[in-house]
Amino acid sequence: MAIRVIISGGGTGGHIFPAISIANALMAMDPANEILFVGANGRMEMDKVPAAGYKIVGLDIQGINRKQLWKNIFLPFKLMKSLNKAKSIIKDFRPDVAVGVGGFASGPLLMMANKLGVPTVVQEQNSYAGVTNKKVGAKAAKICVAYEGMEQFFPAEKVLLTGNPIRRESIAIAGKREEAVAFFELDTHKKTILVLGGSLGAKTLNESVVAYLNELKEEVQVIWQCGSFYVEKLQAELAGKLPDNIKMLAFLQRMDYAYAAADLIISRAGAGTISELCVVGKPVILVPSPNVAEDHQTKNAMALVNKDAALLVKDSDAKKDLVPAALNLLKDADHVGQLSGNIKKLGKLNADVQIAEEVYKLVNKK
Repeated sequence: MAIRVIISGGGTGGHIFPAISIANALMAMDPANEILFVGANGRMEMDKVPAAGYKIVGLDIQGINRKQLWKNIFLPFKLMKSLNKAKSIIKDFRPDVAVGVGGFASGPLLMMANKLGVPTVVQEQNSYAGVTNKKVGAKAAKICVAYEGMEQFFPAEKVLLTGNPIRRESIAIAGKREEAVAFFELDTHKKTILVLGGSLGAKTLNESVVAYLNELKEEVQVIWQCGSFYVEKLQAELAGKLPDNIKMLAFLQRMDYAYAAADLIISRAGAGTISELCVVGKPVILVPSPNVAEDHQTKNAMALVNKDAALLVKDSDAKKDLVPAALNLLKDADHVGQLSGNIKKLGKLNADVQIAEEVYKLVNKK
């Protein structure tokens, strides 16, 4: 049965990629399904979603600016404007179900969908629910979560542990190690550390690598995603100094090759990235970003650390401790095996399909 679904949210890749994965799963179930995305004007979803082949409509909405409070003066007016536009979108598109994945646009769209009697699904990616998701979750028909214990934030009878939808092409690594090593021009006999700073980059991770270039040159090889925001500065700073065995890239076009080549992964602790890392099953050291609302990343990381599925290095300690911790871990085969086995137990590959199936169940209940 063909259905009509609105998927709302975005702002970061961690919200957008799961949203697109859910849309792809719905279209795989029936190519006649109609999907409309609702995002925030000026945010990356307005480019990424059309590139994935879907239509998107933008709301003029922003998040709360916690550093410069005066900038929030127009927020109530933008919220009212967004609620009115969301109402118009829903009435025009007539969705059977509305799905919110987090991000600025998710709140107004789901609030209005709940008010208009459209069944809603909240996809909470983090281990600690945000203010908006807690509010819209109270009236949602189903809340799909990636971590255990989310009943502390949502009505228990609505919570379903699905995991986060992930980019399937990124985690398809089986049998690719040899071609991945060749792709990055690496040495087959050396251990490889993969450093993931995200598409923009992570200043702390970059500084941590730079501080230990000599040690990394001697002992291992590195695939280093430094990010588009930092790449030019680093290229100038390291001109003629960057060892051949350290491959610095602004962005990784082939995440599958990067994961396949890695013996150890260093990463921030965004929910989407952690979900991929669990499926990949390599040993991981997480360095949570301190610059996210409600310290989500530390809570995400601790959900793994508490199950001996990852190590954690604080952002404030990383420049001194991160690389030594990584080099020491690679020398401990037993601990590497333990971390790999435990993180893989947490992997959930089919979250996108499971969430799409819940959408269909809601339609059938109407």
